Amino acid sequence: MPDTNGASPQGAPALSLGPQAIPKRPKSYDKMVGLVLQGGGALGSYQAGVYETLAESEYLPDWVAGISIGAINAAIIAGNAPEHRVEKLRGFWEAVTAPPGPWLSWLDTAFAGLPTQRRQAASTAALMFGQAGFFAPRPAATWLFGEKPTSFYDTAALRGTLEAFVDFDRINAGTTRLAVGAVNVRTGNFAWFDSLDMTIRPEHVMASGALPPGFPAVEIDGEYYWDGGLVSNTPLHYVLNKVPRRSRLTFQVDVFHARGQVPTTLDAVQEREKDIRYSSRTRVTTETARLMHDVRHNINTLWDKLPEELRNTPEGRFLYNFGCVTTMDIAQLIYRPERMEGQSKDYEFSRATMKERWAQGHADALETLIASPWLAPMPEMAGARTFDVAGERMRAARLALGGE
Repeated sequence: MPDTNGASPQGAPALSLGPQAIPKRPKSYDKMVGLVLQGGGALGSYQAGVYETLAESEYLPDWVAGISIGAINAAIIAGNAPEHRVEKLRGFWEAVTAPPGPWLSWLDTAFAGLPTQRRQAASTAALMFGQAGFFAPRPAATWLFGEKPTSFYDTAALRGTLEAFVDFDRINAGTTRLAVGAVNVRTGNFAWFDSLDMTIRPEHVMASGALPPGFPAVEIDGEYYWDGGLVSNTPLHYVLNKVPRRSRLTFQVDVFHARGQVPTTLDAVQEREKDIRYSSRTRVTTETARLMHDVRHNINTLWDKLPEELRNTPEGRFLYNFGCVTTMDIAQLIYRPERMEGQSKDYEFSRATMKERWAQGHADALETLIASPWLAPMPEMAGARTFDVAGERMRAARLALGGE
């Protein structure tokens, strides 16, 4: 039978190897390394777990790009020295998963061993009271007597949190490149804030995560911006297509998964809809990027075989501009929880759930690095290839159990 929601089916092998099993990176594998982080609110602790494993390897990213919560994680990574990144990520996630008030400190203890009830209680608390250091509900008086707000929550606290965990001077010094995506509210156009081209400030990161109507638009230099996930929830396209291109291994970390069964409750319907909406955008972006780079690669190969008279035609010169000598490897890491988590999973900030997601990200990344499928020779006609190590293992387990 197929698994319930893209998770490991019962009987799938568990990984027991430690970081010492991560193979050394061969000197012959000289591609640059990118890390792209999808938006997904509370699900972002999975990305932090993935990075913890990367930090134990020889694949530290030279470029980190993110949208929404992915932008926050990306800023923490780019904005700290490699030896402090995991510590800062952990500090951030412990800060924003603290109970929103001392009167709620009993939540995790009260629901120990009851994950469904814990998730429901934590997400309800987030809706009612916000999350420490992240967002807070606007006072009732604001709605009754003040100027009518354009969001349900205030995110002013997030600026202080970013300044506590991110060294923006380090980002702007260019040690590790950072790019975060947002949407211009006035024009509807996507905007990339890239440390290679501009000075990055806390408001650029906040804008990338300003999802309406929950969070307010963020003003930057006279323009207002919303969450980049309104247009595209993954930065992969930007990283692969930004000129000048470099041959690159990109770790693509997504927190919404595509596979699942037909839901039988309203809550499951809402969760399934959210997974499909965000995972489908990412899959289209990934497949389009892979196909386009295959085309670029083959144009470049074909160009060397064309006679001079064809190269000098308008059509020849047009094609030449699309050619590219680079090759791309994309390692996908996708959060696939073991059980349904409900439609509120992206704003369920309990400390216990955060640790579970972090641990799964660490394990998935470890499995991927141990396999290192990108070390196999690149097929002659391929410009880009994708790998989903955990997904392939799960598919094999489903087949062994008689599933699809």
